[in-house]
Amino acid sequence: MKIYICGDSTAASYPEEMAPLTGWGQLLGGLTGGIPVENRAMAGRSTKSFLAEGRLQAIEAEIRPGDLLLIQFTHNDCSPLVWRHTDPWTSFRNNLALFVDTALQCKARPVLMTPLCRRYWHDGELQPSHGDYPAVIRMLAMQRNVPLIEMYEESFAHVKALGDEGSRPLFMHLAPGEYPGWPDGSIDDTHTRREGAEAWAHVAADGLKRLGMI
Repeated sequence: MKIYICGDSTAASYPEEMAPLTGWGQLLGGLTGGIPVENRAMAGRSTKSFLAEGRLQAIEAEIRPGDLLLIQFTHNDCSPLVWRHTDPWTSFRNNLALFVDTALQCKARPVLMTPLCRRYWHDGELQPSHGDYPAVIRMLAMQRNVPLIEMYEESFAHVKALGDEGSRPLFMHLAPGEYPGWPDGSIDDTHTRREGAEAWAHVAADGLKRLGMI
């Protein structure tokens, strides 16, 4: 069995020179009990652009019966850019259904995942992110009887519990010169350092274990 990941920059793998930037999918392989992980998540992709670039078709040619297909999008589907943007209740839902159907047709097992929350604090309160998209993912999972891993609620609760300052080290907040690949530093409340990626990889792995899939 193999685990394939379809997703965006929050799940993607990054080269050493981009450290400490790390996606959760980059670390999942160390938590699966030896089950290999094919991380096909790619920065900047939405369901729309992932499909348009033939990335799902490439997985379809490789995936085998019994494999898992983890499906996690939203960050770029929210984008106003026309080549990325999807409407949550129409094109986004339809695209997700295509990922699910592709897995099922290959006799693989699809797993839908809500997105990671963004670290948006205002007046001491962590702000909701991603609008209707997480609700659409949950609804599709229920309608199609597809396993769901609730990454959004889990990550939101974790970030909220840590607080504004306590959650900062999970994300790409870097001082200028702190890392060679980031000479100007970084203020980024979406992408994770290794600490954040480890936390979210554990959420994903624990979810798969609860579902009895690994």
